[in-house]
Amino acid sequence: MGLRIEHVTKTFGAHRAVDGVSFAVEPGQLYGYLGANGAGKTTTFRMILGLLQPTEGTITWNGRPIDDRARKEIGYLPEERGLYPKMTVEDQLIYFAQLRGMTKRGAKQSLAQWLERFDIESYRKKKVEELSKGNQQKVQVLSAVLHEPELLILDEPFSGLDPVNVELLKEAVRDIQKRGAAIVFSSHRMDHAEELCDRLSILTKGKQVVEGTLESIQRADPRRRIRLHTDVPVERLETIEGIERIERVPEGAIFHTMDESLGQMLLREAMKEGTVTHFEVERASLEQIFIEKVGESHA
Repeated sequence: MGLRIEHVTKTFGAHRAVDGVSFAVEPGQLYGYLGANGAGKTTTFRMILGLLQPTEGTITWNGRPIDDRARKEIGYLPEERGLYPKMTVEDQLIYFAQLRGMTKRGAKQSLAQWLERFDIESYRKKKVEELSKGNQQKVQVLSAVLHEPELLILDEPFSGLDPVNVELLKEAVRDIQKRGAAIVFSSHRMDHAEELCDRLSILTKGKQVVEGTLESIQRADPRRRIRLHTDVPVERLETIEGIERIERVPEGAIFHTMDESLGQMLLREAMKEGTVTHFEVERASLEQIFIEKVGESHA
């Protein structure tokens, strides 16, 4: 069940926009599909929607190819926003919901709940062009979720939102996930991906260079930051073999290494010389991993 992308490639002439990508998103799971501009994310989304056909590989939803009926179960927030500026918020959203199979009455009921949740009830009768960019973005999000999709694709959903509305959207996404929807989203904000995703990919030049849970991805990356708060002079510890770089902080130092086992050695040596008030071995952040993997491909 759920969404299955299996060995999918999309070529345009000699250019491989997507190159052998595979991943699965189960109901109730949130999947981060991450990459720099031009990595192939939007091309993948368009193939899921049937706007483009894969050159190779298969895409299925609940075990079947995605047809017109299945597309009504999908909500899509494109990176390139597509609202009608002269239509009112209400007319536009009801129109989109009806295209996806909702009755007008059902659409109105759902609309009232979402407008209240996103704090834009007062804009119901306003034309989209009269709204701020942030409120237009919220209307665009509503167009993707109003019909309660079973598969939700969000391409850069937090773009253009202030921190308060980012939190509103995060909460809404979590609730949609709890309802059992499969969600795929792209973002340039790695902190959002770390916070929200069950699994994720990092894509560069059409190829997956990372895929898995955040924990498994961080565990596979050998880089470690050993944070040591101590009154021992750092100079007494910097000669330990395997330490690549030392970052001094007011409370002590952060030791950069590829050898996690050095943490215990540093701790023992520091305790011999003085007092240790804090010790922690930190894995590489998703942002650090992203920069390394994407940077390698652009080198």
